[in-house]
Amino acid sequence: MANGNKLDRTKFYADLKEKLEKQHSFPTLYMFKFIVPNDNHKLALVEALFGEAAQVTIRESSKGKFVSVTGKEVMVDVDSIIDRYQKAEKIEGIVSL
Repeated sequence: MANGNKLDRTKFYADLKEKLEKQHSFPTLYMFKFIVPNDNHKLALVEALFGEAAQVTIRESSKGKFVSVTGKEVMVDVDSIIDRYQKAEKIEGIVSL
């Protein structure tokens, strides 16, 4: 089962790479959007995904259970975007939009 999941993720990122290459020319200002449980540690992990030059906006959900994190940052190539998503998926409870 875990092996099948790894294959699914590999295909997902291959498809994402193809879409990003068609939609963007690099370097480009890219917007990441994540939703994470409202937990200071998890929020800090998400914020740490971004460089100092990134513009990061944080918004709490209406009931306060989740936090939306939007980060805009200049990305030099498709692989750097995919690398960011792969790092993000290691954060427990995160949803990438």
